[in-house]
Amino acid sequence: MTATPDAVDRHIERWLPVVPALDPDVEGAVTRMIKLTRHLRAVKERVLVDLDLPAHEYDTLHALAGRRGRAAPSDLAADLAMAPASITARVDALLRRGFVRRIPSTVDRRRVDVELTDAGQAAWHGAMEIQGAEEHRLLGALTPTERRHLSDLLRRVLLVAEQPEDAPEAD
Repeated sequence: MTATPDAVDRHIERWLPVVPALDPDVEGAVTRMIKLTRHLRAVKERVLVDLDLPAHEYDTLHALAGRRGRAAPSDLAADLAMAPASITARVDALLRRGFVRRIPSTVDRRRVDVELTDAGQAAWHGAMEIQGAEEHRLLGALTPTERRHLSDLLRRVLLVAEQPEDAPEAD
């Protein structure tokens, strides 16, 4: 079966005469990953604008949801790769919107945790649902077996990317 040419195929055709050593499979895979990442980022940005949810607030809600809706500010700061003092402004903004509340910690009475409210959960879930629908639309071009295979192949590539460049390659 011959695949229908896409914009990346045209990109490769244009560059092969200029860079004869260009590997069309490597260039095709990398360029397609870049284009898909840009597309999904643009969808996310549109969704957040439509939902009046700034990206930094969404990211904080997402980190909190990933901790089952409750976390210490220091844990959120670590998840978001931020200085602990910087998370306070984010939490304060989400508190004003009614998306989170501060509650006493169950493990340390000197600490205050942050918890998602129903409104915060709904805001996060609404954004996730729309983004997820686009991801499913895109990957709906593949069968379930193909999706699993793609995920497995990308895992192998990512494991190499996660290694320091001077580390020996795994077999």
